[in-house]
Amino acid sequence: MASDHPHRTPARRRHLRSAAVCIALGVALFTAGALGLSPLGSATPDTATSARPAHGGSLAALQQRVRQLPTDPDAWSALGMAYVQQARQNADPATYARAEGALRRSLKVQPAGNDHAETAMAALAAGRHDFARALTWSLQATTTNPYSAPAYGVLADAYTQLGRYDEAFDAVQRMTDLRPDSTSLARASYTWELRGDTRKARTLMNRSLDAAASPAERSFALTHLSLLASDAGDARTALREAQRGLGQSPHDSGLLEARARAYTALGDHTRAVRDYTEAIAIAPLPHYLLALGELQQSLGRPDQAQDQYRVLRAQDAVRKETGARPDTDAILFEADHGDPRAAVGMGHQAIAARPFLAVHDAYAWALHRAGRDQEALAEANRALALGTRSALLLFHRAMIHQSLGHTAKARGDLRRALAIDAHFHPVHAPEARAALDRIDGPR
Repeated sequence: MASDHPHRTPARRRHLRSAAVCIALGVALFTAGALGLSPLGSATPDTATSARPAHGGSLAALQQRVRQLPTDPDAWSALGMAYVQQARQNADPATYARAEGALRRSLKVQPAGNDHAETAMAALAAGRHDFARALTWSLQATTTNPYSAPAYGVLADAYTQLGRYDEAFDAVQRMTDLRPDSTSLARASYTWELRGDTRKARTLMNRSLDAAASPAERSFALTHLSLLASDAGDARTALREAQRGLGQSPHDSGLLEARARAYTALGDHTRAVRDYTEAIAIAPLPHYLLALGELQQSLGRPDQAQDQYRVLRAQDAVRKETGARPDTDAILFEADHGDPRAAVGMGHQAIAARPFLAVHDAYAWALHRAGRDQEALAEANRALALGTRSALLLFHRAMIHQSLGHTAKARGDLRRALAIDAHFHPVHAPEARAALDRIDGPR
């Protein structure tokens, strides 16, 4: 049974370090569909250990352990963290409720000095997209244990999603100083990706791959190496990295989605549809559904596209019932395939709680689609304020500039978008080329 002392020995901290697993990258990067930076809900670097932090074993084994040792706070926090990970995969609010119940039990058994449960509560709040609460819990965890790398990881996630980027980068640096492993290096990679330094992002993600201590960490790193290549317009490298990962983890939904993106850019639509379909069967995440629907739409298959859009609408109905705030994929979907005015309302609601650059972008696009381009331009500029290299974000701002009559600025953003990735989106990339042709004349 864990000591009640708030400062465990270093050996004890190492033994239990997975208990507060950093679900962070998946959470911090869940802008996925909007930015193409990272897949929402993809396996985190520590997925392999997240379900067995303190004692090893499966979710069933953790449930058995709390029955055997109901006064063990670490067993309860391990179970709670496993439920958080499961909820991120199945998007089931009831699983989040089970996670909270287990973590509250851990904190009841050990109210003071329980940084594992505090970090897991932060991860739970982040999984629910309540980043203000995630910040509160992660600050508590880092106060309880200033040497907890996982706590600093979730703290970085909260700061990132709240638009407090300098503090997020400091937290990632602290995490890396404490534990320069695959998870912290992957997070460090993302901080440079946000700032537009994709070369440094790739270098750090390769270091994360080299440091990977589990198949899940390796899959995570290869997924993001594939996505970094896709975002840079290098579809063949993207395909190669995804294939490397799928050779070891053939049912990883994030790797399947990454390979589908590469196939889409290479024009192999049959394989792209197959991979998206398989990824959705494993994890019906919104950005997978939106990507497949828009690919089918671009191929002139409206019925198949509507099949995906119907699922997205059903998912959003569940979100509304639970009172959850809309995510970027829902906002973009409503703006492009529903009611732009409703998308504006969704964006306004989201930005109030989560002023992250991807939310600014989605809100900007909704405002543009609703004809409110002056407001849209301010949001689009905020989305690109860090220097993020994203063809989609640049396309969005270009179309806003064009609507405002800013021809030179529209031309510049369109050229940059297509130079970064000429196949950044199955619907919008052709629109970008057509818009540039209208400005410059056919090339």
